Amino acid sequence: MANILMVVSAADSLTMKDGSEHPTGYWAEELVVSHQTLTEAGNTVHIATPGGKKPTVDQVSLAAESAGGEERAQGFRDYLEKIDSELAHPLVLADVDVAAYDAVVMPGGHGPMADLYKDADLGRLLVAANRDGKIIAPFCHGPAGLLSATDDDGTFAFEGRRLTVFTNEEELGGGTGENTPWLVEDALKEKGAVIENGAAWSSNVVRDGNLITGQNPQSSEDVAKEVLAALS
Repeated sequence: MANILMVVSAADSLTMKDGSEHPTGYWAEELVVSHQTLTEAGNTVHIATPGGKKPTVDQVSLAAESAGGEERAQGFRDYLEKIDSELAHPLVLADVDVAAYDAVVMPGGHGPMADLYKDADLGRLLVAANRDGKIIAPFCHGPAGLLSATDDDGTFAFEGRRLTVFTNEEELGGGTGENTPWLVEDALKEKGAVIENGAAWSSNVVRDGNLITGQNPQSSEDVAKEVLAALS
C-alpha cells in the first residue's frame, strides 16, 4: 500500500480585495472524502501543514446547505472528530522528506489562497515530487499551491501542464464573489498552465501524467479514486 502526504492549509482567514478578513480554512468535504477514500483503500495518509499548525475547518463547509444536507454535514463533523488527533498534530511541512511518499494530495477551501500559494517549503517539495514523477493531486482551491513551485531558473514547474481548478465562474457566482482578492484560475493561466474546466459545480478531473487535478468539492471522491488508480 502507498504512503500519501496530504498537504493542508494552516490559514484561518483570507484578506479580501477590500481589506477585510474572511474566515476560512480547509473545506470539510474535500479533506474528509479524500482522506476517507484513500485510507479505506488501505493506504497511509500523513497530514502536513505550514509550521505544523492544526488546520482550521471552514465553518461554512459544515453547514447543511453547503454540505448537501444535515446528515452529510454531521458525517463530516463525525469524521473530523475521528481524525482529530491527526489534525491536531500534523507534520511540519518544512521537515517533510517527499522521498518517503508516493503521492501528494492537496484539498482546498480558500486557505491555500492565503498561505500555500507562496509557501517556499511546499514549492521545493512539489518540484522534487514532480521531478521524481510522484503523483501530485490538488483539487478545488488546492491547485493554488502549485503556484509555489518554481524551478531553479525561476520557471513555473507546471508550465504547459493540463489541469483544472475552481473556476472563475464558480468563484464569482458561488465562492467569495467580486470581493475575491485574486482568482486561482487566472493566476495559473498567467503562469502557463493549460486550464481544462468542466461545467460549474460538476465533478471534473484532469490527469496529465503524474498531475491529477479536480475542479471543485464535487470532484473530491473522483480525484481520490484517480489517485488510487494511478498508484495501483
